[in-house]
Amino acid sequence: MTTILLDRPRLAAAPIASAVAGRAAASMLTARNLAVRFADFEALRGVSLDLDARAIHAVIGPNGAGKTTLFNVISGFTKPSAGQVRLNGVDVTSVSPNRLARLGLARSFQICSIFPNLSVADNVGTALALNVRGLQLLCGRSRRDENEARVRHLLDQAGLADESKRRAADLPYGRRRLLEIVTTIAIGPKFLLLDEPTAGLAREDIAPVAALIKTVAATCGVLLVEHNLQVVKSLATKVTVLAEGAVLCEGTYDDVARDPRVINAYIGADRCA
Repeated sequence: MTTILLDRPRLAAAPIASAVAGRAAASMLTARNLAVRFADFEALRGVSLDLDARAIHAVIGPNGAGKTTLFNVISGFTKPSAGQVRLNGVDVTSVSPNRLARLGLARSFQICSIFPNLSVADNVGTALALNVRGLQLLCGRSRRDENEARVRHLLDQAGLADESKRRAADLPYGRRRLLEIVTTIAIGPKFLLLDEPTAGLAREDIAPVAALIKTVAATCGVLLVEHNLQVVKSLATKVTVLAEGAVLCEGTYDDVARDPRVINAYIGADRCA
């Protein structure tokens, strides 16, 4: 699931949080010259990108291109060998995933991860309760009512309202994927990282997931790794193509799909046609 905030707030996070809040108007996630080396293998080589608020930025490329490594660096799970990640102008390269989530950066993973034995509504309610305001949402009748109303709204938004009492493990895979994205956005991120959200979905389940991602992008920036190029084409305002750990090209989907380097390295002439 998303990075859930289980540890206690640290005073050391306050200067970063204040600085990020002070730059809210800029609202941008940037990566500059990121490099990751594992022994003699370079997983990333000088990768840079900019993610604007309320935009969908897709990262595509062949297997082994460095897409997941890039996500791991940006979300704090991997420390880069070189380079910098900045959130609203503040250096967050060495910030832990939990603290990044407090600053507004949330991430989902390739493998669907939810609380299988909780109901659909309880999954979303748990994510809400563990957001940046902590467990305060569970204190007092008015806050509980607020929490329940927000759960209903999120489930309506995802088309899961009719299944709110159903055990999460009993949902079909596509609906579980929807639920995972809902729990990820429940903490109200400013930037959302989605790692292959349509992976393993049946064709009929892709459209609801894509629609939810487009809805989410109205309130936060979305960085998306996705192999389904039709989904990328329909959602992304900007596309970065990685190959062998480096940026091959960047632009709109139509721009990169016509680039001979991308056709040769990833899309292929038949798929492009």
